[in-house]
Amino acid sequence: IRVGKIVAAEKIPESEKLLKLFIDLAEVEPRQIVAGIGIAYSDVSVLIGKEIPVIANLEPKTFLGHTSFGMLLAADKEGRPVLLHPAEEVPPGSIVK
Repeated sequence: IRVGKIVAAEKIPESEKLLKLFIDLAEVEPRQIVAGIGIAYSDVSVLIGKEIPVIANLEPKTFLGHTSFGMLLAADKEGRPVLLHPAEEVPPGSIVK
């Protein structure tokens, strides 16, 4: 699990729930992650700059033709996803212990 910073986000038109996020994990390019958080975050601009925990060592998985190269962690609050984030800013790619 590593901390990543969301650098871009867009809705996947074929789904109400799915968003495509681009996460800075201190790699050569931002990593694309598809996440089912669209109902809670309909305005994707609020996600830009947020630091989130990412499970980075998963096999890629495709959702509606969009490949996800990891998974973000979120809590469930009354059926709505809520993103987790560090209490203070940390560098992208930091390992969660």
